[in-house]
This record gives sequence, structure tokens and C-alpha cells, in this order.
Amino acid sequence: MTTAIRLILPVCALLITAMGFAQSVARQWNEEVLHAIRNDYARPTVHARNLFHTSLAMYEGWSIYDKDSRPFFLGNKLGSYECIFDGFTTDEEIATARHKTISYAVYRLMKHRFANSPGKDEIYASIDSLMESFGYDTTYNNAYYKNGNPAAMGNYIAEQLIAFGLQDGSNEANDYQNRYYEPLNAPLNTDISGNPTMEFPNHWQPLRVENWVDQSGNTIPGGQPPFLGPEWGQVTPFALSEEQLTIFPSPDFDYYVYMDPGAPPFIQNGLGLEDPYKWGFAMVSVWGSHLGPEDTTTIDISPAALGNLPFDEYPQLFSDYKDFYDFFEGGDPSRGRPVNPVTGEPYQPQIVKRGDYTRVLAEFWADGPDSETPPGHWFTILNYVNDHPLLEKRFEGRGEVLSDLEWDIRSYFILGGAMHDVAVTAWGIKGYYDYVRPISAIRYMTDRGQSSDPALPSYHPHGIPLIPDYIELVNPGDPLAGAFDENVGKIKLYTWRGPDYIADPNNDIAGVGWILAEEWFPYQRPSFVTPPFAGYVSGHSTFSRAAAEILTRLTGDEYFPGGMGVFDIQQHEFLKFEKGPSESFQLQWATYRDASDQTSLSRIWGGIHPPCDDIPGRFIGFELGHNAFEFAKRVFNAESVANGILFPNPASDLLTLAYETNDNLQLNVYDMVGNRILSVPADFDENHYCRLNISALSQGMYFAVLQNEGNPILVRRFLKK
Repeated sequence: MTTAIRLILPVCALLITAMGFAQSVARQWNEEVLHAIRNDYARPTVHARNLFHTSLAMYEGWSIYDKDSRPFFLGNKLGSYECIFDGFTTDEEIATARHKTISYAVYRLMKHRFANSPGKDEIYASIDSLMESFGYDTTYNNAYYKNGNPAAMGNYIAEQLIAFGLQDGSNEANDYQNRYYEPLNAPLNTDISGNPTMEFPNHWQPLRVENWVDQSGNTIPGGQPPFLGPEWGQVTPFALSEEQLTIFPSPDFDYYVYMDPGAPPFIQNGLGLEDPYKWGFAMVSVWGSHLGPEDTTTIDISPAALGNLPFDEYPQLFSDYKDFYDFFEGGDPSRGRPVNPVTGEPYQPQIVKRGDYTRVLAEFWADGPDSETPPGHWFTILNYVNDHPLLEKRFEGRGEVLSDLEWDIRSYFILGGAMHDVAVTAWGIKGYYDYVRPISAIRYMTDRGQSSDPALPSYHPHGIPLIPDYIELVNPGDPLAGAFDENVGKIKLYTWRGPDYIADPNNDIAGVGWILAEEWFPYQRPSFVTPPFAGYVSGHSTFSRAAAEILTRLTGDEYFPGGMGVFDIQQHEFLKFEKGPSESFQLQWATYRDASDQTSLSRIWGGIHPPCDDIPGRFIGFELGHNAFEFAKRVFNAESVANGILFPNPASDLLTLAYETNDNLQLNVYDMVGNRILSVPADFDENHYCRLNISALSQGMYFAVLQNEGNPILVRRFLKK
């Protein structure tokens, strides 16, 4: 029988605690952050940043006590913010001190970040309870860390991250509101048919939804949420570099776009399905015909049939897209795997109705209605991978087994940094290209008519292509023609029929059938419809691919522990806005990349993205994941303290040398022509840190030389900025 990891989402941590398994303090605080996100507004950009900053707080609280590590933020410059730090010593035992520092750092940061959350009371009660369970005084807010109190050190880390966050480009002080962006299109009122107000079919359109409810279940006043994060490209990133940045000036605002993929396909006159814009959005409607239990097609959804899609087989050109996506049947050309490499046993087929599988995918990967948002969803996957008994916590699958705490600290830091960089990158692209969503594009095209044949009725160059059995004209005598033939000549779609067919979500199923195209809805709750930001590029595709690469690199294995990850789907219980699925089954993935690819397809079936949003997101996510991982490795310093580490480099005022020694040594600084500029005793603390004030040095390159009785034992070059 195949060994697998079961991703039982928010309750997993409670079950582990009840069963007596100890969790690291980092894991406990990460669970609190995820709990807080589920009780906040569903803002992927904001929460990718929260996950990164809380992970960074934990890394700082861990690294200052570890002789082989160095801080990333403390004593360094992040963006334009310089965090002053003079080193920390304490009389407390290291494990106790570290636990306290991490706890106060994350606690104080969370109190600040979630102060205006709709679930503030529940969030605060939970983190207060955790602090009290540790025996910590929640009223202690002293941040003078030079007193040697680890709690003060934690408060200082939080204080500095809060100050950093108020100037990092996120506009946190004004609740992350947009400063300059204005949509080109008037809102689409989803309570009426069609899309009569759209003037710019290549651009994003706000939605007006009565009693609009976000992905976390929070009602948004006014029913017309603004574009979330169109200016997020200017937020200080983690590992992104200026070489990856393109700046697009506008009269009021410069759009920062990292890893620019170029423009998406814009609508063309005529061409029918040869127009990439029309082809992609038409495919979204066609895949909607798979979203009902009356679909008699069955498919094998096990790793024996799905997954195993090599990266070099992703499409590059529009002609490749046509071969990659199965336009009529759905899915991609993945071929599956016959054997589980961990157990040596064949993957067992799992035959299910396509109409159940597609609906479950659309809802599972939407992360709702109790959403920790896509970046948080991948943190839950990381946590449940970490809980698997077959996982060996060896960094990159090599070397010694790390403690639970060190493993959690490192993995959260890397994944948090990567998810933050995805938000900066994807939303920078979304803001600049401002691309349309299917709900707007499909209704816009079908309002105008068809673009396949000028000789047929209702021809318009911007019309939708006609596809027999899926996209057709309403003719006289059609059941949709209307009592007075008022709908004759309009477009009809064979697709998911939409929320008007669901009165009781516990008992009703909308099903698939012919509807007037002007009534088309994505497979989402009627109070949500579509996320409030542009489509291109897909955040889900980008987040998921980056996370899959991180998990693969981190564990040194592309496979889930045991060779398969699963999530149990219960008959008639899993779907939230209609009854279903009609039978129980499991979502199954052999590898992290298989799960990521499934995420991407789910957004097309869900009516949220066309293919042109998906593939660039996968490419960018792949690069971002590896970029963040390599950057984090440099932060961790592959070379040990035994070999000597000099940081930060470049430095402005304070230089730190980490070296494993208790000898009385001399630290000298020489310029590039060999003149000795400084000479001081090398006073190493218990963490093997020696600090040198270099504020008096002019800018330039120098050598730091550690000497023992006049003999050089360590030479490191550094740049004074």
C-alpha cells in the first residue's frame, strides 16, 4: 500500500498537539500567522509580505544565537532601511533565550499587522493564549536589548520590522491603499446581464457585486473592491535584483516590473479562433462544460495518469498553446508515472467523474472560503510535509539532520522570501499590464456577437468565435429565444449554468447546459465572482511553481514523502456553494511540481484565468523559486564560522567578523596598497562575533586581517560604502 502524506488543512496542528507531538516555537508561531490570515481580509500581496516578515523575525531571533549564522536584517540594510544593531549577549541559556526572542518578535509584529483585521479579537485572543502558555508577560514591551533581556531583543526585532514596513513601498500606513492607479473601465454590475459599460477590452474592469464577500468570508462595504496591489512592484523585495527590473514611467507613477514577460495577447479584429485572445477566453467557457455531475466522462486522476510534465514541454508560442491544452476535453499533456519510486509499487488508478474532479479542483486551489491565500496555502503544505515521519530534515537532502527548530526557521525564511518576491513580481506585472479577466472578456465579446463568419447574423470583429456544441447563435425556436424572440441572434454557451440555479447550496447543483452568454459566471461564489485584481500573470501559477521549486530544493527530493501527497474529498461535503461532489475521492500528487501544475489548471476550470495568464506565471515562478533559494543559501553562509565569515559586505559603519576561536588575536584593516588603517584587539563574544567600527573609513575596498602574534590566520576583503 502506498505511503502518503495527508494534507488535513487547518486542524492538523491541533491534532498534532493533542497527540503529544512537540512542535518547534517557529512552527507554533507560523500556525498563528496562518490562523490570523484566515481571519483577515483575503489579500495575497499583504499576506505574502506578512509571512515573509514574520519568518524573517523568527530567523533573526534564531540567528543571533547561532555561531554559524548571521542576521539578514539586524545590522544590515534592506532596501533603503538600515537596521542598527550592536550585537546581543545574555546570561540566559541559549535555547531558552532564543525561544523568548522569537516569541516576542512575532507576537509584537502580529499585534501591529493585524490590529485592523475583521477577526482582530480572535487573532489577539489566540496569540495572547500562546504567550501565556509559555509563561511570557504580554505587557512587556521594552525594546532596549542592551539590557540582555531576550524579550527586549524580540521586541526590538519587531520594532525595527514595523519601522521598515512603514517605508517599504507597501503604503501600509494607509492600509495598503492605491496611491495612483485608476481603472480604465467602468465597473461591471454582476446583477445585470452582459457587459454594457466596457470600453477597453484589453484592460481590467472592476466588479460591482451586491454584498461582496472576499475569499476569507469578509463582507466588503460598497460591493466594489478596488484593484488590490497594482503598485506592489515598488515594494522592497527579498532576493530580486536591479538586473531583473524594468521601470515603466507614467505621468504620476513609475511601474516597477521584475522579470517582465512582455504584453499579453490583445484582442484583434476578426480571426475567430486564430486570435489568441479569443481562443483563450473561449476555452475558459468550453472548459466550463466539464463542471457538472451530468458529465459522464470519467478520468484517472492518480499519479499513474496525471503529472510528470517536464518543464521544457511548457508552450512558448501560441501555436504551442494549442498542442499543450486540450481545448475540448480539458487538461494538459502530462503522462503520469507507473511506479512510486519510494515504495517501488505501482501507483493505483483512481477513476472519478470529470465533473466532480474539476469542481473540486476549482474550489480546493481557490483556498476558500477560509482562505490563508495562495502563499499561505503553500505554507500549510510545507508544514504537513514537515510532519511526515518519512521526511529526513536534511537541508537539500544532504548533510546532518537538522533540529525541528532549525529546519522550520530555514524553510520558513526561504519560502516566505520566495512568496514575497512572487507578490512583488506578479502584482508588478498585473499593475502595469492591467489585463482583463474572463468575466469581463467573455461578456464583452458575446455582447457584440460572433467573429467567425461575416455572412452569419450578429457578426462583429470583437465577437466571440462560434464553436459547434459549445458557442452558438440563438435561432428562432431555440428554448432560449424568449417569448417574443427577443434573444434571437444573441450568443449562447454550453457551460456551467451559474449561481442563479442554486437556491440552497446544501441541496442544489447548477449543472451544465445552454445559457445566454450575457449571463456567464465563473465557477465561484456569486458574492465573490473573481479576485479584485488583473489576471495577467496568474498569481496562483506563480506562487505555486515557486513554492514547488522551493520544496523540491529544500528536501532534495521532487516527491512528496512516501512518494505521494493526498487530500481526502468527502461526498456531498467538500463543495461550499453547490452540492457535491457526487462521490468521495482523493486529490493525489506524486511531486510538488505536479501539485503546482494542477493548481494552474484549476484556475482555468474555475473561470478565473485564460491560458495566457497561466504559462508566464509558471515560468516566472520557476525562476523566482530558484532565485530565492540560492539567495537564502548565501544568507545562511555555506562556509562555516570555523572558516571565518565577514558581514555585512559591503558595510557602512559596523563590520562583524564571525570566527570560531577563543584566542587573543589582533584584527587589522589594510587598504588596497598595503597601508594599515586600523588595529584593534579582536574581542570575540560567546557567539564568536567580533565587531569593528569602520565609520571613519572612506569609501573603498579594504582587507580585514586577523593575526595571531603577527602571523595572518584569516584574510577577508570588504567594501566600505
